[in-house]
Amino acid sequence: MAYIDYYNILGVSKNASADDIKKAYRKLARKLHPDLNPNDKEAHKKFQQLNEANEVLSDPEKRAKYDKYGENWKHGEEYEKAQQQYQQQQRQWTGQQGGQTFYTEGDFSDTDFSDFFHSMFGSGFSQRAGSRSQRKYKGGDFQAELHLSLRQAMHTHKQELAVDGKNIRITIPAGVANGQKIKLSGYGQSGVNGGPNGDLYITFVVEDDVNFKRLGNDLYTSADIGLYTAVLGGEVTVTTLDGQVKMKIKPGTQSESKVRLKGKGFPVYKKDDQFGDLIVTLKVEIPKHLSSKEQELFTELSKLDK
Repeated sequence: MAYIDYYNILGVSKNASADDIKKAYRKLARKLHPDLNPNDKEAHKKFQQLNEANEVLSDPEKRAKYDKYGENWKHGEEYEKAQQQYQQQQRQWTGQQGGQTFYTEGDFSDTDFSDFFHSMFGSGFSQRAGSRSQRKYKGGDFQAELHLSLRQAMHTHKQELAVDGKNIRITIPAGVANGQKIKLSGYGQSGVNGGPNGDLYITFVVEDDVNFKRLGNDLYTSADIGLYTAVLGGEVTVTTLDGQVKMKIKPGTQSESKVRLKGKGFPVYKKDDQFGDLIVTLKVEIPKHLSSKEQELFTELSKLDK
């Protein structure tokens, strides 16, 4: 069915008031009425179009839909429902699985949606959309969050992700940062009309660790040392993310002193054999239960200090 411009049928502008539309209809109805044109098929046709135009434009609700959707105003509600459905498809949470959270994020404009709606309702929906229906559009992008422990983020490892029903195996380089995002081209939604697929964006969420704090490529931790070790010096075993190391303590070490262990921190992202440092805060433990002999010796030491 060819598109009929109701405003043109009535001979009024799109800004015409309700009163203008009523006057235009009455004037043309008297002219085109079948009783005055009994054998004029063209006049009969125009009279039917006139009544149709008046029915739509004289009703505020129908006119609003006509102004918004044109000749497809009768499908306005279907259009809006389809649009909501489309938007939900373009940003749809698919749940969490193994520390992974995925959702889609569409990259479509209103023009793209017209093509989507056109594909649902057929070529008869809109002649105006027809010229765009064969255009190629990139598919929507997927967004994902991948949760890792600090220890997992420290090592290069492979992990399989389930995205939109497909299993994708990726290699996660050591040293990824919290909030860091990577892009996997072509792993998003399928393109429209043969257009390219969307992309998959993965944001890494590196969880906090109870024993280590990460700042950049450096790690921060603490270690307890005995009073005698702090006073006389010695060694203490320090736990790192990948094992234990012996650390020397200088005589006279004060509590809250910091010692930097070079190269014992976090691996530098995509830099082989490069690591940050481990900064250890020393906590001096004061004995709580002294023997009589220890009390005697500490008393002697205090006299010497005076």
